[in-house]
Amino acid sequence: PKYTEAYSETKLFEKIIKFAKAAGIKVIYAVLLCFFTLQKPTTPVWAKSVIIGALGYFIFPIDFIPDIIPIAGFADDFTALAAALLSVAMYIDEEVKQKASAQLHTWFGSYDEDDLTKVDSKINC
Repeated sequence: PKYTEAYSETKLFEKIIKFAKAAGIKVIYAVLLCFFTLQKPTTPVWAKSVIIGALGYFIFPIDFIPDIIPIAGFADDFTALAAALLSVAMYIDEEVKQKASAQLHTWFGSYDEDDLTKVDSKINC
């Protein structure tokens, strides 16, 4: 419940802006997959609840491994996001992936596309 309460679009994008480079492409891609799946009107309420919980965990400043610890700080966030994505994978379509990829290009410019493929393969999209 505390993670669900921590979620808001404003807080999500503030966290992304502040920690995007430290978190890395894979974590931010997972966040964006969750975010754009959450925005779909066809995503059921139970799936949106799972996503909001995972995004709230990402936003929440105090989690299992503090985000200020290089590399490891976002490992627990990625694990929570990946678990949420596995739960809602059937609602992640090509449009969601394209929106997430386009947003990554806006924020990061060029990056290794293999990083996205690795995330997609873990969630079997």
